[in-house]
Amino acid sequence: MTAVEPDEQAPSMAAGPAIRVGAPTERRNPLSVDLDLMSTREMLSVINEADRRVPGAVAAVLDEIAETVDLAVPALRGGHRVHYFGAGTSGRLGVLDVAELAPTFNSPRHWFCAHLAGGPDAMWQAVENVEDDDRAGAVEAAECVRSGDVVVGLAASGRTPYVLGALAASRAAGAATVLLCANPEAEAARSVDVFIGVDTGPEVITGSTRMKAGTAQKLVLNTFSTAVMVRLGRVYSNLMIDMVATNAKLRGRMISILVEATGCAEEICRRALDEADGDLKTALVSLVSGAEVSVARAALARSADQVRGALALLAS
Repeated sequence: MTAVEPDEQAPSMAAGPAIRVGAPTERRNPLSVDLDLMSTREMLSVINEADRRVPGAVAAVLDEIAETVDLAVPALRGGHRVHYFGAGTSGRLGVLDVAELAPTFNSPRHWFCAHLAGGPDAMWQAVENVEDDDRAGAVEAAECVRSGDVVVGLAASGRTPYVLGALAASRAAGAATVLLCANPEAEAARSVDVFIGVDTGPEVITGSTRMKAGTAQKLVLNTFSTAVMVRLGRVYSNLMIDMVATNAKLRGRMISILVEATGCAEEICRRALDEADGDLKTALVSLVSGAEVSVARAALARSADQVRGALALLAS
C-alpha cells in the first residue's frame, strides 16, 4: 500500500501585499524568548507549560459553545447542514473534525461539510493567497449554504478574509453564523450570531497558530461536534451506540457496549446482535426492554431512531 505523503514542493515567495495582524497569536511570548538556546528538556517544558493554558481558555467559552450546539441540533433535525469554513491550520482542523464524525457516530455524511481555502491541495501545503480572497469564500458559501444551515468560521486571528467572506455570504443566505478564533477582541465578533473567542495568548513560537490556538480549536470542535451527536441520540448514556463495525476490533466493541449497557452475559449479547442483523441499537433496545427484535426495530423507527425514545414507547 502506498503511503499518502505531503507534496514536497515548497510554496513560492511571490511578492504580494503585506498586512501586519495585531491578534494575540502574533505577539511575542516573553516566556519562550531564546527557545533555541534551551536544552531539549527545557524547551519541552516551556511548550508543555504553555499548552496547560488551553483547557482553561476553552472552559471560559463553554456558554458560547453551548449556544452553537443549540443552533446546530435543530438545524440538523430540520434537514439542514453544518458548514466549517477555514484556511491553513484552522481549515485543516475543520476537515479533520468532519472526517471523524461518520466513522465514530455513523452520522450522515451530508450533516457536516468542511470547506478549506485552496481545496484539497491545501491539506498538504500552503496555497498562495487563497486565505486573502474574501470573494472566494463568499462564492463557495453562496454555492452550498442554504437558509437554516449553521456556518462556523475558523480563523485563529479572527480576520481571515476567506472566512469572513464566507460568513457574510452565509448570513445573507439566511444561515446562522459562528466565528471561532483565538482573538477575543476580533472586530468580526459583531457580525456573527455566536462569537467564540478563545484567549490562548501569544504562541511559544510567535505566530505559529498550529500550537495553542490550534489545540484550542481542536478541543472546541471536538466538544461541539460530540455534544451535537449526543443530543441527536448517537450516544446512549456515555456509550457509542451508532457505529459501523468495519473490523474485528469494532465488532468486539459492539459486544462490549451491549454488555455494559444491559448487564447481560456476553453470549446473550452476541445472540441479540446476530438476531438484529448486526444493528447495535436494535439489539440494545431489545435487550433492555425485553421486546422481540422486530418490535424493538419498529419502536426505533417510530422514535426517529432514538434509543431513549424507543425504550419510552415500549415502556408505556
